[in-house]
Amino acid sequence: WNARLHLVAPCAPEVFAVRHVLESLVALRFLPPNTSAIDVGSGAGLPIIPCLVARPDLKATLIEATQKKTTFLREALSKLGLRDRAQVCAERFEQTTTPAADFVTCRALERFTKMLPKLVAWSPPASTLLLFGGPTLQAKLAQLRLNHTALLLPQSEQRFLFVVKRAQAI
Repeated sequence: WNARLHLVAPCAPEVFAVRHVLESLVALRFLPPNTSAIDVGSGAGLPIIPCLVARPDLKATLIEATQKKTTFLREALSKLGLRDRAQVCAERFEQTTTPAADFVTCRALERFTKMLPKLVAWSPPASTLLLFGGPTLQAKLAQLRLNHTALLLPQSEQRFLFVVKRAQAI
């Protein structure tokens, strides 16, 4: 699938395990039992598919605008036996009604910093956003005056999980 769809940058299996799977699993420490999440710009299913595999109590809506990638996501969920806990929405997030959820995850959204204000406004009120990125995303969070915590990701010097708790609609 990756060769046809460019889901992630080509890399060695060891790099994939750390950079994509392990990084994704860092989000688990912020997801309480029996919660639901919206994964925006799901692409390769990161970070939410590894989280769903690790935690059978989680539910998710995966939002991906690219049809070919939504086909991949549906196939991956089916092969992993996750179709009963996850659904795929084949549209841009800003063109959908916001699903009910306590968390929003996002790891690789096209034009991430430009789309961040729309993503925050679109997210459910009182939700927590778990955003993966680097210094540019952190600067945008600061510019928007979004209170956040930055957690350095494993084996990284500049990739973070930013935890943004929303108290009310923006």
